[in-house]
Amino acid sequence: MKAFFAEEERLHYPAHFLVNGVFQQNPEQPARIDLLLAGARAAGCVIERPKDAGLDPVLAVHDERYVRFLKSAHERWKKIPGASEDVVPNIHPVSRSNYYPESLVAQAGWHLMDASAPISAETFHSACWSASSAVAAADAVLSGDPAAYALSRPPGHHARQDAAAGFCYFNNTAIAAVRLRTKYARVAILDVDLHHGNGTQDIFYERGDVMTVSLHADPVRFYPFFWGAENERGRGAGEGFNCNFPLPRGSNDEAFLAALREALALIGAFNPGALVVALGLDAFEGDPFGGLHVSTAGFRQIGSAIARAGARPTVIVQEGGYICDALGRNLASFLSGFQDG
Repeated sequence: MKAFFAEEERLHYPAHFLVNGVFQQNPEQPARIDLLLAGARAAGCVIERPKDAGLDPVLAVHDERYVRFLKSAHERWKKIPGASEDVVPNIHPVSRSNYYPESLVAQAGWHLMDASAPISAETFHSACWSASSAVAAADAVLSGDPAAYALSRPPGHHARQDAAAGFCYFNNTAIAAVRLRTKYARVAILDVDLHHGNGTQDIFYERGDVMTVSLHADPVRFYPFFWGAENERGRGAGEGFNCNFPLPRGSNDEAFLAALREALALIGAFNPGALVVALGLDAFEGDPFGGLHVSTAGFRQIGSAIARAGARPTVIVQEGGYICDALGRNLASFLSGFQDG
């Protein structure tokens, strides 16, 4: 399987993010990359550098105003006397139905849904290359490869059309899905990250051509808190094409695989021409976020179950999964299971 990664993805690193009112070390670190590369190579992947896809694939998903903000925000922020090193919001609009503010401080609150997506000097640059990796994986599948893996960093599934959140800036999973739609009438997204892919859900919530299915820790007491319930089913043309499987905290391999079987049955009924897997490895029992208890062997079973459910062209996009001794092994386990079927 081909795997795509650009060295520029290392450059983004806001060192801290706000959690529980305290600035803590950002767990979405460049060091994740080396562990994930080792895992991809262990699974037999050939690492390739993506071409610069430019902004067109990004703008096919994200609002132009948001892209402009993300590109210029840090440079503008540094002109504010006494401002922090990275762009961090301190105010958010209750409603977006009124006017768009001119103040950068207010725009930061408008476009950054929480304080876990700070913008550093290199964020926009790295996010563009992260998206290019997803585009390259989609293009490989469009050209006939049965599957391809995008080591996209920073990740993307919390980013919606006009806002960043949860370490995510451009929604790489959505970008890959829209790219696949140039060939396939229907595309499904299966998100197996620990956290609900609220940005992906929002992007496709009123569309019937892209089904979004997410397995995640129950958000009633877990990030992203406000999205990911079972009753979120889509709206308008998208009604019935968004499906959530919130799992109790601490759910193990057996519980995750049981939900996955239901999710794959729904995807099978939808009968998409291609599949995008939003691959979070943070459901691991030893991940720093500690929400679910999937084992390394469990990731192999997850990959195998997805492959056996239907021989569809598949783009695998890296989402979460944070620094622990098993991170690379977990990726190798999933990719090996997927390739062995």
